[in-house]
Amino acid sequence: MDSHLKITAGYKEGKSYVKDLYVTLPFRVVSVGQRKNDGKLYQMIMSSSPGILDGDHYHLDIALEKGSSLQLQSQSYQRLFNMKDKALQEMTISMQDDTSFAYVPHPVVPHEDSNFKSKAKIHIGNNSQIIISEIITCGRKHYGEVFKLKRFQNIMEIYHGDQLIVKDNVLIQPEVIPISSIGNLEEYTHQGTLIFYSTKENVDKTNLVEMMYKAAEAHHEEMEIGVSAMENDGFVIRALGHGGEIMYNFFLYVQEILWALE
Repeated sequence: MDSHLKITAGYKEGKSYVKDLYVTLPFRVVSVGQRKNDGKLYQMIMSSSPGILDGDHYHLDIALEKGSSLQLQSQSYQRLFNMKDKALQEMTISMQDDTSFAYVPHPVVPHEDSNFKSKAKIHIGNNSQIIISEIITCGRKHYGEVFKLKRFQNIMEIYHGDQLIVKDNVLIQPEVIPISSIGNLEEYTHQGTLIFYSTKENVDKTNLVEMMYKAAEAHHEEMEIGVSAMENDGFVIRALGHGGEIMYNFFLYVQEILWALE
């Protein structure tokens, strides 16, 4: 099933708002930040489907007009069901100048024989920032489905102007790439990636990276966490662990720190 979600965040009189919204089944979008007084927009993506099914093709188009700030939230863990063929997701994010966007979704749970490919293409304007993450689990561990998926791939590209600034490609294909081998997940069952990139002039990347290291040290008994600084104003956090909830809550904590930057 082809499913579409389109949302445009506008900015007027110091506040961000939903300027345009269009969804088809199974999507639904609801406001979740009514009690916040920071002038930013908070929306949750909901779904009437239990998960992504064979043949599904999701199209997510997100636009932020000049001055707006949008934080998207997910409803629950995203399940990828058994598939004979495959499912696809395409996300396009267009950010004008002076914008902020954040999306830290719940972990993805690939069931046995699932085959899923996701691609996100992001265009960021000047004086703007983006926070975006992904957590992939081993599957339904308590059902004995530890990395029994066919294939999972997530490609993320961030452009500033016409220049590709960031490209991240996560590929899990157990039949081709031994998942527990050295250089892959080894003994871990969960992998997480959080990318922060900013085109703001006043961002102290060095200080932020140090803050991320300190935050990671508090979770060193639960996860292995690494922070890689970019040449430009950004960094990537990689996390390995044995539980999705711990990793998800850590990413939410990181998002809270970064979202407050002005």
